[in-house]
Amino acid sequence: MSENVVHLRKPTDPPTDDAAPTVLTVVPDAPSAAPVPLWVRSGRAVKHAVTHETTKTTVRAVARHSLYTFNGGRIVARRTWDGKTGARYERMIRTAEAAGNLEAAEEWEERLQRFRAARHHRRMDLLHSPVEAAKGIAVGTGVSVGVLVALGVVMAINNHDVTDVITPLKATIEFIALLIRIVQVVWGPALMIGPFLALLALWTVGSKQQAAPAWALPDNVRNGEGEPITPSIVVKALRDLGVPALRNAIKEMGDAGASMLGPIRIAGCGVEVDVTLPSGVSTNEVQGKRRKLAENLTRHEHEVFITIPTAARTVRLWVADSGALDEPIGPSPLVTDETLTANYKTGKAPWGQDLRGDAAQISLFQRHLLITGLSNQGKTAALRSLALWLALDRSVQFWTADLKGVGDWRFMDGIADVLIQGPTDDHVIQATEMAEAAVDEMNRRLQARQSDPNAVFPPLIVIVDEAQVAFMCPAKDEENRPYGGSKATSRYFMAVRKIHNQGRAVDVLMWQGTQDPTNDNLPKLVREGAHTRASLALGTEQQARMALGDKAVDGGAAPNLLRPGLDKGTLVVASDGITIPAGQASITVRTHYIDDDAAEALAERAKALRNGITTLHVVDNDREVRDPLADIASVLGTDTRVLTQDVLKRLAVLAPDTYGKWSFIDLKRVLDGTGAEPYKSDGRMVIGRDRLARALADRDETGSASASE
Repeated sequence: MSENVVHLRKPTDPPTDDAAPTVLTVVPDAPSAAPVPLWVRSGRAVKHAVTHETTKTTVRAVARHSLYTFNGGRIVARRTWDGKTGARYERMIRTAEAAGNLEAAEEWEERLQRFRAARHHRRMDLLHSPVEAAKGIAVGTGVSVGVLVALGVVMAINNHDVTDVITPLKATIEFIALLIRIVQVVWGPALMIGPFLALLALWTVGSKQQAAPAWALPDNVRNGEGEPITPSIVVKALRDLGVPALRNAIKEMGDAGASMLGPIRIAGCGVEVDVTLPSGVSTNEVQGKRRKLAENLTRHEHEVFITIPTAARTVRLWVADSGALDEPIGPSPLVTDETLTANYKTGKAPWGQDLRGDAAQISLFQRHLLITGLSNQGKTAALRSLALWLALDRSVQFWTADLKGVGDWRFMDGIADVLIQGPTDDHVIQATEMAEAAVDEMNRRLQARQSDPNAVFPPLIVIVDEAQVAFMCPAKDEENRPYGGSKATSRYFMAVRKIHNQGRAVDVLMWQGTQDPTNDNLPKLVREGAHTRASLALGTEQQARMALGDKAVDGGAAPNLLRPGLDKGTLVVASDGITIPAGQASITVRTHYIDDDAAEALAERAKALRNGITTLHVVDNDREVRDPLADIASVLGTDTRVLTQDVLKRLAVLAPDTYGKWSFIDLKRVLDGTGAEPYKSDGRMVIGRDRLARALADRDETGSASASE
């Protein structure tokens, strides 16, 4: 009978006084694991050794350097063959034919004929060269011996020793013998070292050309990190673009595919090159492959821009240095240069930098402006940086409506004549009435221009930020006319359209900022009425066409390819007010960011240039019964005297429903008997601030006395 082995294990809990007797548990032995076969362990070891990173690195290094040497030999052989034959000319002829350039093909064919004629002449000369060489050697030897003997005769005469006649000849023979001994000593090692030197030379040629498969190259080269843009890389990227006609044409060109390229020029933080496409390849085929082209160039999509220059069948590639566009640009000159001034008519606003790294400046003279993009991409910052620059021109007037209402435009208090801040329907109504008042002012200026063609008016900039809120507003007026919308009955839409149509002639301009454009929140007629159209990152190509127009997008503008968040503040601009490279329809600008503190400081500088403007803050109770005398004092601000027509204009902006239809007679009726009646100054009717202040003070004293009685 076999015996069972048992293990006794004591309980771990401490015993108690009334605990039961200890129970011994019998635990049978677990079955032992089966041994791993030797072939399995060997296989695992081999797999570990083969897949180890050190092994991979070693294999790549061995393959890389071996292929450098082998392919270096191929390159040298190819160059030698090209030098000895007409292969180079034949390739250039095929390249010109593939590109459809028959004139270049004929020129290269003529060069090939001249090369063949010269080669034939050299070969014919070789038939006579052995005889000529033998004659030359015989004559040279005879002359040399004669010279040496003559030298020996001279030495013998001088030394009075006849044996010196052969001394030069003997010395020459000994020197030749020395050279032969040196060659005999060096010849053996040279035969051994020579092949290694030849292999080293071939390896050097191959390594410079990186003549090895991508998998064998070093990590930094394989990943494209820091890889410079060269003609061969550009041609290879175009060949692998997936356009059959382009691929076949480049294959027919052979190594001469680089003839498609113009010079590669340094352009800011990248390089620029023009590519003349072969016959049968259109520019839009390359434009549609932007992502693949960027990856073929070992760049991200946002680091490659494709535009269409003036030359036919040509695309212009701008390729950024890897990671360069992720670096921020410097501060705005408005912040760093406290002496900077503005001129609405002749000046240009410092907006940012283009992709070349050059300053991007834009003229705002008589140009309506539209900036759009996705939310939180820097639209307001880009818009207000232009306003901050233009505020430094004291002649410019601003009427501003911020339909977001979070304080982005609070710095305009004291600069703008009107400042509306808020997102509600009431604020949209006020912004609409402000735009309509701008239309009235425009019409007044047009009428004045008819009577006086030389009349000059101060520029009036009407700014509406978050204009999509106005277009989408559902509110209606007493006549059931909608404030929002895109129909002829829409009050805001029609006001903007009227300013777009005629405002430029009398310097009444509309600036709008809107987000995520659609046909509903940015009507077609409104967006096409802007002279300067700029877009931040957008979601689709359709939105890009809404923002910039078909011409700009067809010419390469692609704000929909900007990276939301990462390309914050980067604008694609279509405007004749900014310098755009010849042949292009747009330019990409990385705008300067001016924070709130810097904006306040710039606003203080602007206020110091102006005559104490009192900003009209439009409030929700504008429709209530108003105090005309107090309102007149409010619109006078800190000015000593103001023209009556300007007072009427300011009152119309302050409360269009109350003062919109006022005339000079209404103004005179209110002021009659107060002591602040209009009077003439320099031949024009004005209202004095001091007289009005006394009239208000007298009225308050009279009112207080009446109340006490």
